[in-house]
Amino acid sequence: MKTVVLVFHPDLNTSRVNRALAAGLPAEIEVRDMYQLYPDFKIDVAQEQAVLADADRIVLQFPMYWYSSPALLKQWEDDVLEYGWAYGSKGDALHGKELVIAVSPGADNYDRDKFAKYHVTELLRPFQATSRLIGTKFVKPFITVGASTIGKEQLEQQVQAYATYLTQATLPVLGDFE
Repeated sequence: MKTVVLVFHPDLNTSRVNRALAAGLPAEIEVRDMYQLYPDFKIDVAQEQAVLADADRIVLQFPMYWYSSPALLKQWEDDVLEYGWAYGSKGDALHGKELVIAVSPGADNYDRDKFAKYHVTELLRPFQATSRLIGTKFVKPFITVGASTIGKEQLEQQVQAYATYLTQATLPVLGDFE
């Protein structure tokens, strides 16, 4: 299984959590620092489509900003997931591949009985809808809550859990409303 991790962090070098998660992955997993590749937001669509076409498991890794993703990820979706390639009557290039969201919200208050009132997976519905549109299997997201305050030991455990999760042969696929 070929796995590619697209890391959308505006400054991965200063990130404690996303940098550690990406650095802890085994060498057989390709990790791409998307802000380093496209600091001007001018995305090489053909290159990105080739990367996706070559992968079996696509991971979008990012910190959660304002209940959503960093701007470059949205730009990447708009440019790369083209009609006729990723979706539409002839857009089947990604059908059957797995899509994993690896997100790190800064706070740890995401739940119905907590301040945010929503679970992180509920806030990821647009990604789930996109996955359905492009024909990928939407895998249960890997969530690192409390990224702003996570302790060293807990982060080390999360790094190991992430590497273990992404190297599993089979990951749990979510249904439409899970």
